[in-house]
Amino acid sequence: MARSTRPVVHYMATRPDGTVHPTCEYLARYYTQQGKTITTVNLADHIGQTIDHPSPGKKWYTDTPFSYFHMYTKPGEILERIEEGWPVRLFVVEPRGETGNWGEDTYPYWLMSHQVHVVEETEAWRAFGHRGEKVLNTIAQVPDLARQWAEAWAADPDGTRRRYNAWDERLADTRAVSDWAHFKAQYSRRAAGLKTAYTLAGDAAEKAATDAGADIEAIAAIGLRARCLVAGQLLHDRICSGEYEKSIRALLLGTQLDTPTSVTA
Repeated sequence: MARSTRPVVHYMATRPDGTVHPTCEYLARYYTQQGKTITTVNLADHIGQTIDHPSPGKKWYTDTPFSYFHMYTKPGEILERIEEGWPVRLFVVEPRGETGNWGEDTYPYWLMSHQVHVVEETEAWRAFGHRGEKVLNTIAQVPDLARQWAEAWAADPDGTRRRYNAWDERLADTRAVSDWAHFKAQYSRRAAGLKTAYTLAGDAAEKAATDAGADIEAIAAIGLRARCLVAGQLLHDRICSGEYEKSIRALLLGTQLDTPTSVTA
């Protein structure tokens, strides 16, 4: 009996107004500096329709800021070429006509075409992968969490500093971020989602800690904690296959940081 295969879904991200991002940000900046108009298209205005590219470039060569429709089959990588960052809107599309790629070995989750059918708009959190909703919920909680962490630091600077320093050393010893989170995100095609989550969580935490009056050392530690927290959430399903991996996940989630350690006399 033949195994059933899940249908491939193609995604495109747009700006919040529904217009498609440039395929090349460098050329987009150059065109803007030269006073040239960058042609784009609004996917939100064409749901249920098949649309042709308004200014198709060479197949499949980036010769203008917007040369082709650039689709992803792995939503966790959608944010990799979007310099404008979050937020985005996300659409399910179907390629039409001839399609291409820059090399399937290197870019297996990319597809380009000069015509697409816009199926529907879908939840933007999918741009972080299938755990994206949990990640965005966590990022929304980061300002409140950061204020609590800053208050704990202010209430017991020496004890909190010791806990954070021990945690930081353990992160370095295990390479929880540089190896575990980094490579698990790459293997599961969530590297771009992780990078964006790092930025959103770190910026939110550092701003909240700064507003709470935390010192520079505390702000840096709180920013790192927020970045690790979202990494642990995004990759929760990938760092879970044994006791050691669970200890790595616990490090990323910072589960021990709020528990004062006993001091031996």
